Amino acid sequence: MTVIHVHDRMQQDYSYTLTAAMGQAFHPEFQPELSPAEMLELGVFGGRYLTDCTEEFPTSWFANAKLYVGESPFGDPKLNYFQIIASQPRKIWLEKGWIHPQDPRGWFQWYCRYFMGRRSEDDLRQIKRWKAMKRHAAQVKGNCHFGDLQCRPKQRQALLQWAYDSINL
Repeated sequence: MTVIHVHDRMQQDYSYTLTAAMGQAFHPEFQPELSPAEMLELGVFGGRYLTDCTEEFPTSWFANAKLYVGESPFGDPKLNYFQIIASQPRKIWLEKGWIHPQDPRGWFQWYCRYFMGRRSEDDLRQIKRWKAMKRHAAQVKGNCHFGDLQCRPKQRQALLQWAYDSINL
């Protein structure tokens, strides 16, 4: 078993153990369509996500990642695949109780760590949240012609940020 030690801007002196092989042994109800590396390469979260904690994750994830360098807390929407911001501010995530203390950056941080092989008491809650996003894929399919990427771009970007392949809908 491998222990990962975290010391970044949002989390200090946090450690977790990898108990599953990377990208394997997922809960049967959790079947993401995109890996964290694919999401970062496509463009998510304005390129702002994970910019100060790249050392925690495999360097290969960042080889083609679209990462923001600058001062804006929202990053650059042009780095997103659909070139639109589809996230709510972290303040709202906190107010709604969506943030678990072990993952102060939210769902994507949980997913990256889960993909790496960490399993935790928050897994079922996060998987339930991921499953709830599926309704947005159904809305895109029901309202857009296949391949029309101009149809519902905000919803498509949000789906990308939840590991759903909204490009091929």
